[in-house]
Amino acid sequence: MQANEFWGLEEWMNSLQTPNFEKIKDIKERKKAFFDYLLPEINRKNSNIVELRSDIKNNRISENDLKSLFKYYRLEKDADKEDLLSAIDIVPASLILAQAAYESSWGRSRFAKHYHNFFGLWCFKKGCGVVPLKRDKNATHEIKKFSNLSKGIEYYLLSINRNSAYDVLRQIRRNKRENEQPITGIGLSEGLENYAEIGYDYVETVQDIIRYNKLGRYDYPTSHL
Repeated sequence: MQANEFWGLEEWMNSLQTPNFEKIKDIKERKKAFFDYLLPEINRKNSNIVELRSDIKNNRISENDLKSLFKYYRLEKDADKEDLLSAIDIVPASLILAQAAYESSWGRSRFAKHYHNFFGLWCFKKGCGVVPLKRDKNATHEIKKFSNLSKGIEYYLLSINRNSAYDVLRQIRRNKRENEQPITGIGLSEGLENYAEIGYDYVETVQDIIRYNKLGRYDYPTSHL
């Protein structure tokens, strides 16, 4: 690959750090490499969310910053702090890993390798991403591109926590918090019916990936905080 095939030198250099999952022929080895690559950054992002939740709960956030958070998460004017905490919350690692595995074909898609998009995330402004090779003639969406893995995971989490398509997921998570139940990937996956055109089949596929690969073991310790 040449640098000019990408959108910038820095992004191209970052893509060189992404493991070449295509070359790992042994399935167990590929999965291990996949988890080892994504999991540290997933845990970092969830830890940041846990810390921010703690700051909000304990009034360590200024009024201006608090207002900015309400705006950033697109909450209604009558929303309160509990509504904000409902939006600013973790996504279990098992769920993130399962979606990333499915959407990126275990890291082998060109969007994952070269553009750090492991989640099939779309954007709609011309030039915001990469045009899919088999996009319908009348479609306008592009596959969003990120300069590194960290930004890709951060945007995925923001989408889950802010997009109205995942209101059900956030309500499930809020109910589990209120009832002091663990937040698991299997449980929250029930709110992903709008993530893909196949609807509830997508939910079942993600759940199968979690169960088959025993990804629930990655949900702690952050999932109960």
